[in-house]
Amino acid sequence: MVKEGDNGGLGESYGAFVKRQFKKNRMGLWSLYFVLVMSVIALMADFLANDKPLMAQYKGEVVLPIFREYSTQLGLMEWYKGELSNCDWRTLGYDWAVRAPVGYSPQAADGSIISLDERRPSSKHWLGTDDIGRDVLAGLIHGSRYALAIGLVAMGISLCIGIVLGLIAGYFGGWVDTFISRLIELVITFPTFFLIITIVAMVQAGSIWLIMAMIGLTGWTGIARFVRGEVLRIRSLDFVSAAQALGYSTSRIIFRHVLPNALAPVLVSAAFGIAGAILTESALSFLGFGVPPTVVTWGSVLFKARSSVNAWWLAVFPGMLIFMTVSAYNLIGDALRDATDPRLRH
Repeated sequence: MVKEGDNGGLGESYGAFVKRQFKKNRMGLWSLYFVLVMSVIALMADFLANDKPLMAQYKGEVVLPIFREYSTQLGLMEWYKGELSNCDWRTLGYDWAVRAPVGYSPQAADGSIISLDERRPSSKHWLGTDDIGRDVLAGLIHGSRYALAIGLVAMGISLCIGIVLGLIAGYFGGWVDTFISRLIELVITFPTFFLIITIVAMVQAGSIWLIMAMIGLTGWTGIARFVRGEVLRIRSLDFVSAAQALGYSTSRIIFRHVLPNALAPVLVSAAFGIAGAILTESALSFLGFGVPPTVVTWGSVLFKARSSVNAWWLAVFPGMLIFMTVSAYNLIGDALRDATDPRLRH
């Protein structure tokens, strides 16, 4: 018996088919939800962990310290004047205040903590503190911004380079394909991780953007090979020959007809690439070659565990987050690989 609306995939668009197949993979779907939750936490980090109040009343006037920071950063007009224009929002004597769920910023050190026992997870610091008294939970919340940004920015750079070079090599062929293929093989031979370490070590004022750029500039080869192989297959199909016979421009054929049909394997590679970028940054920070000391990332929190052997919480909690995030992206990649397989269509 055929149920109503069940046509075995006949007449169904490819996008609807991929969406339906992806939903069948429970692990991939839950991993996608996890990444979305982490994205919300990253966007709301200042409102989840901060030593400034979310809202407070000072001398009868209601103030919003965190929102004021955003207004200043965006170049908008000052929200408050007089003595509130350049005050320290942390120590100001409020009439009342609404605090963030985690009342610590990632850079602020708790000077009252001295011994190792006081640094352990407690009701005051839920996940404990590092060796200088900085709250671990606040660091992990704000570190989620860098973890997701590194994966997305680095993968965005790799996608731009890989898709363009793969399209050119696969569509035009000939000496162009040969040249780009040799370039891909040359970049693949570089020891990527040690190359990044060398460049970061040579730059005195290292930054998170430098790491993103280096990961992106060295991680495009797999995407370029995927796109090249798909374009080589697609350009020999009848609809491409028909478009050429109708006199369509080369750019229209490439971007309107060839590229949309070659992107499926690229999405799978991108999901795995984001996981790899997060691992690379964490490994660099763990070895001390990553971000500056003032920037808190998951890898930099993990780095603190090297000098505090007995502080198990410095290794367990950031390590668990890195493991869960990387596993989530890998599971999403597996789910996309299965969902984009046209053999499952019927």
